[in-house]
Amino acid sequence: MTRHLPADAPPPGCPAHNRTALHGPAFAADPAGTYAALREHGHIAPVELAPGVPASLVVGYRTALQVLRDPTTFPRDPRRWQDGVPPDSPALGVMRYRPNCMFADGAEHARLRGAITTCLERVDRTALRADTVRVADGLIDGFAGTGRVDLLAHYARPLMFILFTNLFGCPPQLSERLATNTKALFDGCDPEAADRALNATLQELVELKRRRPGHDLVTRLLAADLSDEELRQTVLVLMGGGSEPTADLIANALYRMLSDDGLGGGLSSGVVRVDDAVDEVLWVDPPMANYSTFYPREAVALAGVLLPADQPVVISMAAANTDPSLNPAHRTGNRSHLAFSAGPHACPAPDLARLLGATAVERVLDRLPGLGLDGGAGPVRWRESPFSRGLLALPARFTPVRVPVPDPVAPEVVPPAAPVPPSPVTGEVGVRSRSRNPVVRWWHGR
Repeated sequence: MTRHLPADAPPPGCPAHNRTALHGPAFAADPAGTYAALREHGHIAPVELAPGVPASLVVGYRTALQVLRDPTTFPRDPRRWQDGVPPDSPALGVMRYRPNCMFADGAEHARLRGAITTCLERVDRTALRADTVRVADGLIDGFAGTGRVDLLAHYARPLMFILFTNLFGCPPQLSERLATNTKALFDGCDPEAADRALNATLQELVELKRRRPGHDLVTRLLAADLSDEELRQTVLVLMGGGSEPTADLIANALYRMLSDDGLGGGLSSGVVRVDDAVDEVLWVDPPMANYSTFYPREAVALAGVLLPADQPVVISMAAANTDPSLNPAHRTGNRSHLAFSAGPHACPAPDLARLLGATAVERVLDRLPGLGLDGGAGPVRWRESPFSRGLLALPARFTPVRVPVPDPVAPEVVPPAAPVPPSPVTGEVGVRSRSRNPVVRWWHGR
């Protein structure tokens, strides 16, 4: 059982000094090596999230579950902590308090989270998969004849951008600003400026949906019991927790498959299933690597370590998933990883992330023969973030494929037995070719 101790009690375990930095190029290049070194402290290790921002990182799987399942001892409200953090600290981008379910507990959390789950339950999974296939094909058509592509910049990221634009009923230009500012928060780039820009853009979207409601997620949230600020921040939870991390999931899975890094020999073995590749990434390279953060109101002794009051306790999903006490042979088909967190703050729709990720990976592998990493582009590089695990680029090569150009005069013939399904949220009928999908055409600059 967790013990509460006086704040001035001597620590029973690891000292607070000598912290390991989770920021900078060294950590980004080899997070697994960093986690291995941190395990010498036990299940909890002293780290630095940003210059001058100490935290305790939970690297043990069972200890992580203990924290995630105990919101009474480990609440999520960071306001007492953030009062002592410089306003320009890059850590504040994703850690500062916002009135949404991520930073609430108890009845307040249930109310705010209920608005999200009600919205997501109404998303038609079958139609969403069909939408994903259509948009993916439109993007692939745009580069299929070139033989080279950055699978992150020209496939995974725009695919999620377009799909989430549709889901939120958001104009592309507005959605682009939301995506750019959300990414800036995760990367710690001028957090105050990014936060101001993000709030202004979210307000524009909310006002647009009030004037022109539709069959989209934002319009549905308008019917929930939320204040304007709660509404804006709930949209941020849905978009920030969905678009960028899912793009990273797609790119990370493709990288592992194409590089023969694990997965039984990658694509060359001919035995790798896409679902297994996605699950493997969720185990060893989850997009949200160190994210669920808690702030004990008084000093707490846990796993032989004294956790100071009001100092962040961060769950390392990546380190906990690769805890040496877990048998890696049991990963295939096993979804007990912590990539989607656990307890009351677990991801409300992990099935949507898996659906989007697996469908996107399947489509690009099916469409591009001879797909492999572009060795001439040099080694891949990773974003320098303590929170997320994502590539800066994923250059690839493949055998060019000729894509027939649709006749601009002749009407498209859709066989009666295979009608094009509606969009999962908007209800609008989709299209089959890149030339007739306005959002894909906008992305390609046409």
